[in-house]
Amino acid sequence: MADALSGAENARGVLCWLRRSPNAQLLGELAASGRTLSHDLLDELPPSRYEHYVRQTLVHTGVLPERHEDLDRIPAWLDQLLADQRPEHAALIRPFVHWFLLRRARRRAAHRGRPAMAGSYVRTRIRVTFELLTWLDQDELALGDLTQDRLDQWLAAGNTRNYSIRYFLGWATKRGLLPELTVPAIPRQDPVRILDEDERWHQLSRLLNDAAMPPDVRAAGAMVLLFGLPTSRIRHLHTGHLREHNGQTHLDIGSPPLPIPPKLAVLLRQLTDEPARQARINADTSGPRWLFPGLLPGRPAAPSGFSRKLLEHGIDARPARNAALIALLEDVPPPILADLLGLHINTAVRWADIARRDWTDYLAARDQDTGSPRSTDPPSTTTTPSRASTSTASPTTPRR
Repeated sequence: MADALSGAENARGVLCWLRRSPNAQLLGELAASGRTLSHDLLDELPPSRYEHYVRQTLVHTGVLPERHEDLDRIPAWLDQLLADQRPEHAALIRPFVHWFLLRRARRRAAHRGRPAMAGSYVRTRIRVTFELLTWLDQDELALGDLTQDRLDQWLAAGNTRNYSIRYFLGWATKRGLLPELTVPAIPRQDPVRILDEDERWHQLSRLLNDAAMPPDVRAAGAMVLLFGLPTSRIRHLHTGHLREHNGQTHLDIGSPPLPIPPKLAVLLRQLTDEPARQARINADTSGPRWLFPGLLPGRPAAPSGFSRKLLEHGIDARPARNAALIALLEDVPPPILADLLGLHINTAVRWADIARRDWTDYLAARDQDTGSPRSTDPPSTTTTPSRASTSTASPTTPRR
């Protein structure tokens, strides 16, 4: 940690941070305690943004080992949540969280190809479980008194978030605490907000050509508007995702890697050479660096701040992504787009249905095609949409 601070480019900024920052104050208190720094020691502290920052700083500088922080922060958060709850509720919640939710989430995180905000889903399921137990308390009912009629009444009074109660009910049923109850599937809805196609091209042109806008906003917004990538995936892009092949830049997020239009490639290379945010604490680490670094040392941009920054520059990510996916599926069959963008095939097919396209003929032709083995090299050319210049080309349009 000392080496990282002394090696910072902005010495004045480091001195100000050491004198004034609550994070530095907490770090100093931990050092002065004489106890060995460890995750267990930090877990004894009340969860706060200061504790989280100090922990991530120590991980980033190699003082503490890496861990799945999104999930490993939940036990301390749960202890705080249970402090004011009824003991019988805590007796149900603790084993459900530790032996089902966290165990399942960690197993999935170990095999997941790219990061996801698993902790937020776990917290939602915990909160929904508390809400059901509290609702039963109002009628002086125990968990075993829950019937299908009462469950349907509770679900009808809430929103689709309450449907995640199926995880707790399934766990309780297997342990004989409840009869088997049914939680209906969440009704699938078409997207409500879709950016107008003319406005999509206008915004894309502005992002690719307006040098007055921040480079990170231009690059992230262009990837949303051009490829329909969610901000959760864009935030986690790093320098290792960029590849050069035959003089063209590719984004390695699917199979084969996705060809990137020249103007967007320039922006991404600019982020590689000149990050949007200069870290105050620079650890001597090798390997890929985040294209969109966050305030926490060694971590990508936070989801709320990332989306808010795009919105401040006129890019509403959800309707922009909806419009991009619909436009892409007018030119690219779902199986090809799923491969290029790393989407699940069911997601691509659903968006194709939304776009009102029928790719039955393509699938039939693909089944009949004996074909040759697919090359592992990225495609070297792109097919340009009629409305775009070569600087805003869409993914390769496949031939049968």
